[in-house]
Amino acid sequence: MGYDEHKNLAGHRPVACAIITCSDTRTPDNDLSGKLIRQLLEAAGHSVAFYAISPDDPAAIRSLLSQLTAQPGLHAILLNGGTGIARRDNTFDAVSSALHKTLPGFGEIFRMLSHQSIGSGAILSRATAGIIVASPDRHLVVFSIPGSPHAVELAMTQLIIPELSHLVWETLR
Repeated sequence: MGYDEHKNLAGHRPVACAIITCSDTRTPDNDLSGKLIRQLLEAAGHSVAFYAISPDDPAAIRSLLSQLTAQPGLHAILLNGGTGIARRDNTFDAVSSALHKTLPGFGEIFRMLSHQSIGSGAILSRATAGIIVASPDRHLVVFSIPGSPHAVELAMTQLIIPELSHLVWETLR
């Protein structure tokens, strides 16, 4: 069975998501990217079951990921921020060490699309995605994207929302 048949079988199913903004400076009041992720998910018929702002600290991020993998009914985790190369950008390292399966195409295509808007600076992004296995019968889809509103809009509208239901369906099979 090919991609189109799989995607058609998956259909559009509402996905329960968690949003984590990884930042040492963001607050619920000024977290524009976290708000944008929520808005785009809900507009697409998905729900947000959890939202938090975490310091861009690997131990804090891993702890949140661990808590969320234990939360029944949650199918996807979307992190924003901390994907660059600055000293305090630790999200990629924390997330990638937790992934059981990676989706390398996500980061590759995200950087290609980013290059079309911002040029060579796209190589600084360590956007990534994959699957965390919470238990033998429970897998979660995880996306880690840059924290700028432009990057969030690009990732959400061009890649994540169009495939979210399909990705979750694949993890349930």
